Amino acid sequence: MLQNFEFLNPQFLWLLFVIPALAFWYFLIRKKDTATLTIASTKGFEMKPSILSKLKPVLYILRLLALTLLIVALARPRNVSVSKKTKTNKGIDIVMAIDVSASMLARDLKPNRLEALKLVATEFVNQRPNDRIGIVVYAGESFTKTPITSDKRIIRNTISNIKWGELDGGTAIGMGLGSAVNRLKESKAKSKVIILLTDGVNNTGFVDPKTATELAIGLGIKVYTIGLGTNGTASFPYAKDPKTGKLLFRSSPVEIDEDLLKYIAKETEGKYFRATDNTKLKAIYNEINKLEKTEIEEFKYYNYQERYRILVLVALAMLFIELILRQTIFRSFI
Repeated sequence: MLQNFEFLNPQFLWLLFVIPALAFWYFLIRKKDTATLTIASTKGFEMKPSILSKLKPVLYILRLLALTLLIVALARPRNVSVSKKTKTNKGIDIVMAIDVSASMLARDLKPNRLEALKLVATEFVNQRPNDRIGIVVYAGESFTKTPITSDKRIIRNTISNIKWGELDGGTAIGMGLGSAVNRLKESKAKSKVIILLTDGVNNTGFVDPKTATELAIGLGIKVYTIGLGTNGTASFPYAKDPKTGKLLFRSSPVEIDEDLLKYIAKETEGKYFRATDNTKLKAIYNEINKLEKTEIEEFKYYNYQERYRILVLVALAMLFIELILRQTIFRSFI
């Protein structure tokens, strides 16, 4: 209640300091407020104090209370209710193209590259409530897991269900980028963005990455590229145990075609990032989130309920009561 309460003219509240001064002044002169009679002896007039003599200060109290209420009324107390309405001025359509080749199971990120990415990508989606997002996955081929949608629940479920083994082996960066571009070609958004992530080199697929890049440029699509993997060597899966069916791992060099990723980012006016661990991967998505801001316009509607009128009415009522009492009960009081 109080957090929605304010005074339009709070400077008038300084006048309240006058009230204690008036009360003190009345205390000093209260004996002079009653007529006195001086005689040689008062023995013949001795009587018990009248109840009216004790009640007469009530008149002055009523006047002070009325003055206090009028001062507060001058300060214009009122309740304020605020309603908000937001409008998205610049919507962004984003497609996340995710490499799901076997190398994404490498353990240089914890617990592995793919699971680390899924966690960070989900956090990124949660930070984009006003944008539409789609998911494309690729390995030796590519396909759309989820078309562009504003339903973040669907996007989160799609990311959580991404797994290795759904596509042929290899890394077709051109096809992954091409599928993402195809998802955005009909977009009416003012800003179109692709986040292309891979941990390898383009070694398969019938779409050349540079051709896909030219298509992105022609459609005004900005591409942020991310190379995922530590510097040096990492523990990669290379086969399955014939008895248990579990993946076998061995240490191998990390190979990422950074020149290609830098080219794609530069030509589309995006940016290239290298994520060598979990912390850097999260920081990269946070930076992309800051770089691609959706413009939101907020409208506030204020509704004021004035409260000074009731104070004025109560103050006038007190002054009227004081006047009536002074002209009736206390009129002949000495």
